[in-house]
Amino acid sequence: MKIVILDRKTLGYDVSVDIFSKFGEVISYDTTKVNETKDRIKNADIILTNKVYVGKDELENSSVKLICVTATGMNNVDLEYTKEKNIEIKNVAGYSTSSVIQLAFSMIFYFVQKLTYYKKYVDEQNWQKSDTFTHIDVPFFELDNKRVGIIGLGEIGRDLAKKAKAFNCEVVYYSTSGQNTNSEYKSVTLEELLKTSDIISIHAPLNEKTKDLLGYKELNLIKEGAILLNLGRGGIINEADLAKILDEKDIFCGLDVVSKEPIEETNPLLKVVNKQRLLMTPHIAWASVEARKRLIEKVAKNIEDFLK
Repeated sequence: MKIVILDRKTLGYDVSVDIFSKFGEVISYDTTKVNETKDRIKNADIILTNKVYVGKDELENSSVKLICVTATGMNNVDLEYTKEKNIEIKNVAGYSTSSVIQLAFSMIFYFVQKLTYYKKYVDEQNWQKSDTFTHIDVPFFELDNKRVGIIGLGEIGRDLAKKAKAFNCEVVYYSTSGQNTNSEYKSVTLEELLKTSDIISIHAPLNEKTKDLLGYKELNLIKEGAILLNLGRGGIINEADLAKILDEKDIFCGLDVVSKEPIEETNPLLKVVNKQRLLMTPHIAWASVEARKRLIEKVAKNIEDFLK
């Protein structure tokens, strides 16, 4: 049994992939370019990919029997062709929920508590020069009684809702599919959610219904001082419109995803003037050490189940 890992680097070198050796020979590539995929997988029985695309051109005349996606989304695999050729696809879900929620709250506290400002105040030796014991020139707020609007109430959205409730927040949600009937939280229209929420967090998939879900018109509905987070998928927020609104209106935005990753130098978000209103991280929400270990264990279980 020959196993090929196409983009080992995406899993992080602080976690081990030795578990796969029990299934056979493992060949690991840190990264794989488009023109390298076909040759690297032609003699493989099982391939592991996170973001490397695998389609008809790559799979034709190969011996691949199983594709393990080391993620939840499977948009990097040609599902029609693999079905036609009876190549099994297995992804992993539910491994990163805690990790994603932790980053969401980290971003919320970053904006709410203004710690960057206050750390800088002390680091620049201003406190010892003060004529009062305290310094509260930049206002900060409590989460209690704030309204949290969640766009996409799947597993991650529900976990965010549960933890927001622990901070005595009111939780409402908008179902992007229109099929979520969760009765624990109030379902509202997208317009009401944007107009009334103090914190808005996106945890939805990218599809025809959600692409450019928030454009300039929708972003302009968000009230002054509100926080917008996208830890779902890039492309749900129109990035040019978001860059524009951040320089026009006093709203704050935390992003862990953009439409093209790694972010392109031409992305308008990199040109936002009011940088204090924007916090971007390089797609790390899924990737706590614990989450990546769970991911590898679940991939190994997928291989084990397939071989049985």
